[in-house]
Amino acid sequence: MLIAAIVFWAAVALILYTQLGYPLLLALLMRMRGVDRPARVWEGELPSVSVIIPAYNEERVIAARIANLRGLDYPPERLELIVCSDGSSDETVARARAAGADRVLELPRGGKIRAQDAGVAHAHGQLLAFTDANAQWESDALRRLVDAFADPLVGYACGDVSFLAEGGVNQEGLYWRYEMWLRRMESALYSITAGNGAIYATRRETYMVIDPLAGHDLSFPFGMVKRGLRAVYVPQARASEKMAPTLEGEFERKRRMARATWPTMFESGLLSPRGYTPLYALMILSHRILRYAIPFLHALAFIVNILLVGGGTIYLVTLAAQLALLAGAALAPRLRLRPLLVARYYLVTNWAIAVGFWDWLRGERSPVWETVEGTR
Repeated sequence: MLIAAIVFWAAVALILYTQLGYPLLLALLMRMRGVDRPARVWEGELPSVSVIIPAYNEERVIAARIANLRGLDYPPERLELIVCSDGSSDETVARARAAGADRVLELPRGGKIRAQDAGVAHAHGQLLAFTDANAQWESDALRRLVDAFADPLVGYACGDVSFLAEGGVNQEGLYWRYEMWLRRMESALYSITAGNGAIYATRRETYMVIDPLAGHDLSFPFGMVKRGLRAVYVPQARASEKMAPTLEGEFERKRRMARATWPTMFESGLLSPRGYTPLYALMILSHRILRYAIPFLHALAFIVNILLVGGGTIYLVTLAAQLALLAGAALAPRLRLRPLLVARYYLVTNWAIAVGFWDWLRGERSPVWETVEGTR
């Protein structure tokens, strides 16, 4: 019984530290250090930028994506748009050319990472920016992103993305804002531990060719730090994407992302502290390693809690709290109250991480992807 109690409280402590203790620690460090990194502005002529758009069967959105980028507040002569068709079988290529892309690559199906690599090989820009075919950038997003590179130590910068449901409502809600709060503090203190695929950029010389099973979102930030550079978050560089209209579709999107997480974790050097500062090692441990362990810690806590029910009132209370979380998530589609929606998003995200891990263990390691229905 003692061992079970130790295991239970250790799991609970790690969950609470990851979700509450870590952000409070970052906030304390911010206060102690008095971190104030004033926003830089690129001085002189703006750098040339190649925006690379990997696309697989994106005929419904590719023209709008190109039109959005052409409408950015950025000198058109300094902007190059490259569409990398990853074996598309629809009209993606023809529509991208008709919409005015500078270069459209017709590639064999090889997955998003290899499509991006091909785009980089054909790019001429001093900076390389990346986006999804279904994303939309605000007019000043690229200028804001470029400003980050006024700091010579910045090798990677990502912007802010909102996931919109029908009617333009951001459905990621409180939990996503919490994640962005963490990212803002990590960036101010040192470097972020993850980016996003909708809006980010690197210098040409800092671009990394990685395992096609992994992803830029996770590999680039820690990879930059290992090179002695910073990876930063630029909240003023805003983008939006349409999220899946159903819970099942959103789960599949997150499951696909989770499948790319595990090869990055175990095969790309993220777990090796070599090249990390002590602070960044703590960030990786807290926001990446423990974060991805959360679903397994929850499962462990739940199972052991059941075994401990006869050990005192406290274990009845903790079991009731866990059941309430599950019940709240189940009721969210019907009641749609904010606390219940947060519970649902939290559970869906963690369940996707766990299922993605299982997919990876049983050998589902294809670099190609399918579009989630309703996100285009």
